[in-house]
Amino acid sequence: MAPDRRYVLGGLLVLLSLLATVVLLNVVATVFFAVTVAYLLAPLRTRLHERGISQWWASVLATAAGFLGTVAVFTPLVVVLVLRFESLVALLDLIPDSVTLALFGFEYVVTFDTALAVVVARLSAIATQFVTAAPVLLIKLTLFAFVVFALLLREDATRRAVLAIVPPSYRGTAKALDRRTRETLFAIYVLQAATALGTFLIALPVFVLLGYEFPVALATVAAVLQFLPIVGPSILLLGLGVYHLALGEVLQAVLVAVGGGFFIAWLPDVLIRPRLARETTNLPGSLYFVGFVGGLLSLGPIGVIAGPLAVALVVEVAALLSAEMNTVAVGDDEDGDDSSAGAVAVGGSEEERSDASDGGDSPAS
Repeated sequence: MAPDRRYVLGGLLVLLSLLATVVLLNVVATVFFAVTVAYLLAPLRTRLHERGISQWWASVLATAAGFLGTVAVFTPLVVVLVLRFESLVALLDLIPDSVTLALFGFEYVVTFDTALAVVVARLSAIATQFVTAAPVLLIKLTLFAFVVFALLLREDATRRAVLAIVPPSYRGTAKALDRRTRETLFAIYVLQAATALGTFLIALPVFVLLGYEFPVALATVAAVLQFLPIVGPSILLLGLGVYHLALGEVLQAVLVAVGGGFFIAWLPDVLIRPRLARETTNLPGSLYFVGFVGGLLSLGPIGVIAGPLAVALVVEVAALLSAEMNTVAVGDDEDGDDSSAGAVAVGGSEEERSDASDGGDSPAS
């Protein structure tokens, strides 16, 4: 029997995509970033189109929103790393070369001079590389905008083409993965970016009131650390507190630890996250941390996105498998007293998984 034409074309699409990845290796990270942003902006483009705006202009407006958002996120990093590099180095110079710790009559000397020299040299190399690679970065930024626009313009056709090669009985699973992907990207881009922006706006006046010479640099570092799960800006505040204690400035250390901890580490989460949490995934913070750090170490900066996304998809597939394999939740009595109760999936309730177990979706047109 001849193979189904759809699956042959689907296999050919996969092979050619792998070939394109190899050929376009230097821009794979840019294309991946653009694909994830377009994936997140698709609902915005749909809403604009439903309001009577043409599909072309809706795609232009959504692309412009994504482009401006990306520039807004990376601009503070560029300002601190390139334009305010001397302030950043001066901030690192505040750290003493060594700290003497006295405990149980013994003294321990902890030295930082070698580590600080390595950090400064690394930051200097990054800043120099950024300046010399500015033309290439502009080209990649232009490529990013074109890819996002093209994907948004053909979003419906692309979605139908992808679903068409999925067997009808598995299209519920594809929809579940689609939902998890969108929720995860929302959590990474919108929730984290909004919290980071709020952290910067709150931290800037706090550091000014605390009398620091480089409040913009400190506020930017605090905002960037919001993307680091679990620890966040607390690690910066802890370092500043230890620094002031080493200098004998106990009151300043308390103000940074308590006041800074309240306004910088805690308040942005309370003000921003609850308002956006309904749209985000229920991925536990520990798994998000594993994906964040593992992706960063394995793939570089793009791993900040790819790592948590990969972990989230693994969790979703595990939940689907659990719902499929366990008609009675693991741990229930074998007598079947509660046999009517279905398994509770790892990533959500049975009601949320109803699409994934529904094999009757109609074929994509």
